[in-house]
Amino acid sequence: MGLNKVIDIIEADYGCEECPPDGPHALLVLDTGDKVEVSERWIREHETEPGKYVWRGEGGSILKAVRVAAAVIKVEREAPMILATQRGYGAYKDGWEFPGGKLEEGETPEQAIVREIKEELDISIVPESCLDTVEYDYPDFHLSMACFLCTIAEGEPVLKEHEAARWVTKEDLDSVDWLPADITVIDRVRDIL
Repeated sequence: MGLNKVIDIIEADYGCEECPPDGPHALLVLDTGDKVEVSERWIREHETEPGKYVWRGEGGSILKAVRVAAAVIKVEREAPMILATQRGYGAYKDGWEFPGGKLEEGETPEQAIVREIKEELDISIVPESCLDTVEYDYPDFHLSMACFLCTIAEGEPVLKEHEAARWVTKEDLDSVDWLPADITVIDRVRDIL
């Protein structure tokens, strides 16, 4: 169980046997040395290739893994506040989240969050500490989200990808409709406000 990097994909050898009903199968060779059998269709649908990640759940389930970094940007104004942003695209459009995005190949979560926040909000941030790493199963993928407490080094947020943004205090943390993975961090955020 856990997050694993795909090292290689090899065809499963069935010999004279018939192909399984969901099509030809292949083996994902993982960074642990384990080999996991999945259909070639699953590989295509989940855009799996060497260097990508998968999540192995209880009971042998396997999901495409998406690795992201999220910024819990805290400011001290009339009261301590954090920035909540509303997604402007995709399957979870209109849901509220901590801003951030996907890690690129070879990038640390800290590097990713600095880059993503510059791209999305046109501000420079400083990741102060890792609050939590959330492991959350959505229906079609597993989200591995490193959440960092951050401060603004320079600039004021400008929305480039989000539909809306709000500074929220401890008292109004529950006033936005957080996405499911982000909800799991709210109690930790409440403790820092």
